[in-house]
Amino acid sequence: MKRLIALAFLFLITVSAIAQEQKPIPVFPDSTLYDYDLLPASFFESRRKLFRDNMPDGSAAIFFAAPVRNRSNDVNFEYHQDPNFYYYTGHTQPEAVIILFKEQQTLKGVKSDEFIFIKKRNAMEETWTGKIMADFEVAARSGIKAVMMNSDFEKMEFDFSKMQKLLVKFPTDISENSKEEGSAGWLVSKFKNQTNEISERYDKVLPAKINAKLREVKTDEELKLLQKAVDLTCLGFIEALKAAEPGMKEFELEAINEFIWRKEGSEYAGYPSIVGGGLNSCVLHYETNRKKLISGDIVVMDMGAEYHGYTADVTRSFPVNGKFSNEQKIIYNLVLEAQNAGIAACKPGAAFSDPHRAASKVIADGLMKLGIIKEPGEVTKYFMHGTSHYLGLDVHDAGTYGPLQPNTVITVEPGIYIKEGADCDRKWWNTGVRIEDDILITTDGHRNMSGCVPKTIPEIEKLMEEKSVLNELK
Repeated sequence: MKRLIALAFLFLITVSAIAQEQKPIPVFPDSTLYDYDLLPASFFESRRKLFRDNMPDGSAAIFFAAPVRNRSNDVNFEYHQDPNFYYYTGHTQPEAVIILFKEQQTLKGVKSDEFIFIKKRNAMEETWTGKIMADFEVAARSGIKAVMMNSDFEKMEFDFSKMQKLLVKFPTDISENSKEEGSAGWLVSKFKNQTNEISERYDKVLPAKINAKLREVKTDEELKLLQKAVDLTCLGFIEALKAAEPGMKEFELEAINEFIWRKEGSEYAGYPSIVGGGLNSCVLHYETNRKKLISGDIVVMDMGAEYHGYTADVTRSFPVNGKFSNEQKIIYNLVLEAQNAGIAACKPGAAFSDPHRAASKVIADGLMKLGIIKEPGEVTKYFMHGTSHYLGLDVHDAGTYGPLQPNTVITVEPGIYIKEGADCDRKWWNTGVRIEDDILITTDGHRNMSGCVPKTIPEIEKLMEEKSVLNELK
């Protein structure tokens, strides 16, 4: 019996020792703990490889995570990672740096061509704001094997003078008093201290060019997330159009739209939501959203859900009372005709400016026929912005502005804005109309990713006859 007890005790000790030696199964914090449709590590590995392929020999690229931004006093804004940093790592936490080398180097006895420095775990901080990713979790998430603590950044003992070029862009909005060890300001200052004597080798132009080249063309994995963001935006628009009625405040339509996204999994709005009625419909980036909407107002609603970093950007214009006036119909149909012309110009190989040229011509011709302008050059009085921009991790995403390529996503968003006091018949005053869709360039043309939101006058008026359950929430 004593022998059996001794063997059992020895077995328990052995099992316990093995369990202690095994690393825990990677469990990612924040959204990665709960979401199962995130970009895989292979995506970030492929992006880093492509970036490195575009680097000159004997160079290093340094990316800093976005700094924490203060809102007021001791309250910070909800953290949002720098899109380029996320694009190459998938890391969503602050106080981190990645270094990509063209050729393999050795840091702290580790040989690699990529290193990431991350925030050290802190039990007290985690009690207040949540779990900080461990090194093995960052390695699994990003595919970077050489993971070090950011406190080691100043002690990495690497001679950057061996590098012919340092591809780097420093964060521009770091607090002057951000000097705590590991903070964004501290990391930047330590890097500058190590490279001050060779600062003439800093190159911020080349990394921007490489980022634009890579981020312009989306992978299938990215397009899946972007379509999800667009689909959530569509759901919000449809519910807001059904709920719209005179007497509402602009912010009520904003709240309905954003509620639907958040309910369905969107983490953020991709940009400050624009809901402008009446005179505010003529303010391009109106964000106050406090006006009471009255019958006769036309509303410009420009909003986009963000999903796992990728943002939609959709605009619809509609009468709050559900029926377009004759003047509103004329201006609306002119913008819709212009948008259709712009979308038709979206094809691979076309110049980036082709959609704008097509839309501008339609609007200029239409406004001249209406007597609102006398010659084509005056069109910019009422259509004063571009028709397209790239879309992706940023609402105004990175891109080369060269010929359109398959798997590129751009917006097509012409508009007409006739303010009160404009040099035309007053019947047109306070009429702002913008129609915007997210267009995927395909190998043989294009696909409207946001076509699920109605945009013809009959479709809009029919949808607005329906009532939303949210109208009952008073």
